Order: sequence, then structure tokens, then C-alpha cells
Amino acid sequence: MDYSSLPKVELHLHLDCSLSYDVVTKIEPAITPDEYRKKFIAPPKCANLADYLTRAFNAVELIQTEEQLRLVTLDLFDQLKADNVIYAEIRFGPILHTQKSLTPEQVVRAVVEATDEGVSRTGVQAGLIFSTLRNYTEEQSMQTVELVRQFGGSGSRVFGFDIAADEAGFPIDNHIKAFQYAKKHGISRTAHAGEARGADSVWETLHHFEPTRIGHGVRCAEDPELLVHLRDHRIHLEVCPTSNVQTNVFDRIVNHSADLLYRSGISLGINTDTRTISNVTLDDEYGVMVQNFGWGPDMLLKCNLEAIEHAFCPPEWKRGFREKITGAWDGLA
Repeated sequence: MDYSSLPKVELHLHLDCSLSYDVVTKIEPAITPDEYRKKFIAPPKCANLADYLTRAFNAVELIQTEEQLRLVTLDLFDQLKADNVIYAEIRFGPILHTQKSLTPEQVVRAVVEATDEGVSRTGVQAGLIFSTLRNYTEEQSMQTVELVRQFGGSGSRVFGFDIAADEAGFPIDNHIKAFQYAKKHGISRTAHAGEARGADSVWETLHHFEPTRIGHGVRCAEDPELLVHLRDHRIHLEVCPTSNVQTNVFDRIVNHSADLLYRSGISLGINTDTRTISNVTLDDEYGVMVQNFGWGPDMLLKCNLEAIEHAFCPPEWKRGFREKITGAWDGLA
């Protein structure tokens, strides 16, 4: 079945890992298609997550001015529109884009303004999540979460706080204070865990950060007690099948835990993670689940509805998304 024309929701999407060839040529006109593939697209198998993320570093180096931030944000909206995504939560690390002259505040304003422009131009709705990184200092994490508080609030598109990067290489210690601050100020929280490390990383993330969503979280399948906890506490997993195989979380897609998690009653949604590094669309990811696990439209519909329920956007937005999704999918499921 062709899902490309159906409306979809995506909650786990990295801005700086989703640069099309078209937008890269606007920033670096001399780049060839072959150079683009080598610098920005990962092979089907990387050594690990750290290897996979080297492509993100190449992209970040390219996005260091307000105009470059505007271009890549608008380009991502074009990709979302083509993929029939009606709502996306786009995450990025503001501090990453201060390598030249921009301040974190200037970075945020540029992306917020470009997001408003993208919504107006494409009709795709979106919210923003600011990410701290595992390798950051406590001060950098606090600076990032303070940006969420500063630019969030009523009427804003800034919806939440995240921690990303290599969980196997860095402990959580530097980031506990930032997540406590986020909780104190009512900031919605998600966190990468259960990807480069096992179920223990999900447990410690839940304990210290208290997120309502986990980015990836797929290795929670290694701990039956954790599965019960996630199900009973309605913790949503932002599952990204293709990237999990590329980063060697799973050797092959048929061994991915997504199907087991779904059938265990875990709330989850399907996402691309990095549209360029993984070279996928959301429609592609749906195809992965259909072809390898026999998923039908009822299961994909449920994943979209679960994503809407756990989105960080205002309740009135959610009502509209549910109507659009169920109106288009109900006859199929």
C-alpha cells in the first residue's frame, strides 16, 4: 500500500542532519553530488553512533549564519511538505551554531523566524525542541534550557528540551541540573537513551531527567521490567528504525525491537531521526515496518495518534491533527 499521500506526524527530527543536496549547494555551490553523499549521508552500516554522527559535524560547520539557518530550516519544511507531514517537532542545539559570530539568542531567533516562514509557506505545522549534548558542560546545558524558558511560553513555537549525542561516551552528571530546571519551569522534556547504551541508560534517564518521551529507547526491550514501567507510565518512545541499523544498535532491520515494543503495549511513533544522514523519508520508514514486520494501516494510524497525544504542542493543535489523521486513515485501518 502507498502511504505517501497520507498525513503523518513526526516527533524525532534533527534539523542539522536533514540538509538536502539543493540547500547545500546554495551554501557551498562547488560541492558535487558525490562529495555531498560522502560528507552528509552515512553508509548502510557505520561502526557505531559516534561514527554515524561525524556527518552531523560536517553539516553543523555549514550552518553558522542567520541566512544559512534560514535556508536549511525552509528546506526541511519543503521536505516535510513533500512527505505529507502535517506536524513535526524539529530539534537542534543552538550552541552548535555559534562557532563564528552568532550568539545562541541570534541562532534561536533565526530558526524561530524561519519556522514561522516555513509554516506560512507550506502549511506544515511545527514546534521546536532545543537540545543540549552529552559532551556539554553543566553551564552549557543550563544555557540551553534557559533558552527554552526565554523563548518558550504562550504563543511560542519553542516547546521543549532534549539531550542528544553519544550516550555511551558521556555520563549524565552535567545535565541533571538542567533537567531539574526544566521540570521546575514546566518545560516539556524528551531525552535520547537506550540507543548507544542498553536498558540501564533508559532507567537512569527516567530517574534523573523525568521525561515524558524517550528518543529511540529501543534497547528497553532488553529489560522486561522496564517494558512494564514504560507501558504503565505511558512513556512514549520516538522510534527511528533505519538509523538504529546504521548505528549498529541492531545488526539487521528484521531484528529491530519496534514490533516487539508495539505488541507489548508501549506507546511509540515512527520517525526518520535524520532525513539526510539516514537518507530516508517518513514514508520510507513506514515501508520498512510494513515490509519487514507486516504492519498494516491500523498500526501506523495508532502510532500517529500516540505521537499526537505525546506531542508538546497546545491541546487545540492536537485536536486538529487528530481530525486530519483519522479522517484520512480511518477507512484504511
